[in-house]
Order: sequence, then structure tokens, then C-alpha cells
Amino acid sequence: MRNAGIWGMGTFTEGREITNAEFEKTLDTSDEWIRTRTGIERRVFADDDVDTSDMAFYAAEKALDDAGVSAEELDMILVATVTPDYPFPSVSALLQERLGAKKAAAMDISAACAGFIYGLSTADQFVKTGTYEKVLVIGVEKLSKVTDMSDRNTAVLFGDGAGAAVVGPVSEGKGFLAFELGADGSGAKHIMQDPYLQMNGREVFKFAVRQMGESSINVVEKAGYSKEDVDFLVPHQANIRIMEAARQRLELPKEKMAATVHKYGNTSSSSIPIAVVEERNNGKIKDGDLLVMVGFGSGLVWGSVAMRWGR
Repeated sequence: MRNAGIWGMGTFTEGREITNAEFEKTLDTSDEWIRTRTGIERRVFADDDVDTSDMAFYAAEKALDDAGVSAEELDMILVATVTPDYPFPSVSALLQERLGAKKAAAMDISAACAGFIYGLSTADQFVKTGTYEKVLVIGVEKLSKVTDMSDRNTAVLFGDGAGAAVVGPVSEGKGFLAFELGADGSGAKHIMQDPYLQMNGREVFKFAVRQMGESSINVVEKAGYSKEDVDFLVPHQANIRIMEAARQRLELPKEKMAATVHKYGNTSSSSIPIAVVEERNNGKIKDGDLLVMVGFGSGLVWGSVAMRWGR
């Protein structure tokens, strides 16, 4: 078995900046209420002529460049999304053609906000067994097209974005060390799209606070480490209070947790890769760091990974 890890990453977070003040004009809410309850100060909505596959393409180009890999070298494309351009064909198939990745297999994954972790886990299996050499994993969402902007409970929470990673073989001791994936379908009713996104915030909050912490601890132990060994935590950027609960379970100082929710809101499957890239660029994620990524979402599903950063 080979070790698999991340070779390079890229993001797309461009569009219209929507501040909390914008919602004060149309909803019974306030900037103070949104900030104190969620930590969100702004979010980005992609332009009307930019769809999910477009965002995925822009992030993918950056990731390929960062990894030093050409599209023609890709063996597989995995796109995690719950907001595809169409019910079918898949976003990954549209992306395969646009990138010119002619030999790549293509598949979409529906695991909501945990989708990027599910994608990394899938890529890990293909790479470590030697089946494939280079796999592109993307978390991408255009949640603005499924959010009811008149619903004060959900409208202020979500944004659009894309984050991509090229996964390939890495040196011994580096890369993915352990994954934990899980689901509890009894909670499916708590986050649904029918036809717009609907959420039971109280139940989701309780689930997330418990599950994010538990999964973070579990995956670290599964990798053969203890919470004292963790260098940096990248939680799904849904709500600062949920994120803080996970950080406290790991007993990490605030500076060792990624926090981009104030800038982008909840961008579902793209939130973790966007946060990783921002914190890597800020110098907070360094070669050799023991990194934990953890997410939860509609399903209800969750996923976490412990990895040693670097190639």
C-alpha cells in the first residue's frame, strides 16, 4: 500500500460580496445578531452566469498548477456537490471535458458539507492501492440558487465557492493517516432541499456540536496519535460556535483552528478546502504538521481525516 496525500490545491471565491447589512434591508435580522450567533460577517454569491461547473473549473486550474500536474495526467475526477448544474450529466463529466482530462474517469459525490472529506477518502483508496496515480477532488457549491432569500433562518448562513485538491502518492509518513466516515439517516429531515434549502437549526446544532468533536478525537486515535499531537484543525465552516466546540474537544488554542466563516459563510462542501488553502497561504499550515479536517452535513453525515501535511 502506498501513502496518498495532497499535491496541490486551488480555490474560487469570486462574485458579489453580500454583507449582513444587505439582509437587514429585507429580513427581520441584524448584523449584530448574525455575527454573535454564527460568526458570519459577509458571504459571496457567484455571478448569475457562473454555475457550479464554472467554479469547479476555476478552482481545478489553480490546483493543477499548484501541484505541477496537467489535466491530461489525471486518472479520475471526483466532484462533491449538492448543487450541480443539472441533475445529470454530472459536474465531474462537464469538468472533464472542459479541462481536457481525456483519460480521467468522472463521478459526483453527494455528501453535502462533508462531501470533500468523502471525496478525499475515495481518492485515497484509488491511489494507495495503485489503481490510479492522480485524482482531482473538488468541493463546490452554488448554494445561492437553492436558498430562499426570504427565510431569515437560512438566508444569512450560506455562500458560494469551490476548493480543489490534487491527490497522489506521497513519501512515507506523509499524507492521509486515517479517515472516519459516518451517517445517521434518522436526521435526514433536519436539512433538506424541497425545493429550497430547509433546516431545523436547533437539531442540527446539537448534532454538529457532538459529532464534530467526537469524530475529531476518533480519527486522531485511529491514526495512532492523541489530541496533544494535533498541530492544526480545519473544521467545516458552518458556525463559529460549532467550530469552537470541536476546537475545545481537542484542547487546541484558537490560533490552531482555521476560521474563514466570517468571510464566506457556510459554503458546504467547499468550506474545508477553501479554509485549508487560506491558512496554508497564511503560513499556519506547515510541512510536517498533523492536520485534522472534520465536517458534517445533510444526511445527516459526517467525515474526518487526520493527515501529515506535505509530499
